Parts: sequence; C-alpha cells; structure tokens
Amino acid sequence: MRLASAALPLALLLASCGGGGAAPAGRTTQVRSTPPPTRNTIPRTTPAQRPTAQVQMAPGLEGVIGADALQLGRTFGTPRLDVIEDDARKMQWTGTACILDVYLYPQSGSSKPTATYVDARRGDGRDVDRASCVAALKKGQ
Repeated sequence: MRLASAALPLALLLASCGGGGAAPAGRTTQVRSTPPPTRNTIPRTTPAQRPTAQVQMAPGLEGVIGADALQLGRTFGTPRLDVIEDDARKMQWTGTACILDVYLYPQSGSSKPTATYVDARRGDGRDVDRASCVAALKKGQ
C-alpha cells in the first residue's frame, strides 16, 4: 500500500508534464510553424554599384598615388604585406624610419587597382609625414 501511495504523486506529476491527449471540448489548438532561421547575408555589390575611391593627393606622393602594384614594387621593392580583398589591395613596406601602407582600388574605366591612399607611421604607431616616409623607403636611398 505504501508503494502505491508513493507512486500516485509521481504518476500525477508525470501526467501533467505530458502534452498528449485531445484539447478540451470547445477549444481549438493552433499550431504555428516558424520558418527555419536563415543566414543573414549582405548582398555583394556589382562593379557598377561600387563607388569610386577618393584619391589622396599631397606633395611628395606624386610617384605613389596613381601607381599600380608593379610600379610600386619597382619603387619600394618587395612589400612586407600584400593583402587582396575583393577589388581592394593593401601593400605595406617597412624600414627603420617608418611603416608605409599603400591602398589600391580600381578607378572608373579601369579594372586595374591603383594607389589612391597612403598612410605612414612609426613602429610605435605614431604618425609620420607621408612624403618623408615615401622618400625614406624608396629603393636606392
């Protein structure tokens, strides 16, 4: 008898957890189906939709801005970094005086990326004059 009285509360507890059985009379149950989650994607832009890169012009950067990767290689030698992502390219040269980052993007009417922006800094991250860095890193100087 003790076993039966101990099993009764357990049976009631388990029965309340089950979802089986029909809905009470007069009630309808609605089941909503949710679509599976979709992966968020960012639509890629086509070349016609891409904005053109703004070109940085400053004194001392004349031989760099507008140059392609081959011309930059002839000017500075082999880059320490050469990163290509989509249609953009970053080339980096280093020396004792500075670190030079040159960013290349295709311009309208051409699919060949050319240098449009230059950034220069010291090894500790402090900014350096861009033209001075270009002059310091040119091959043969």
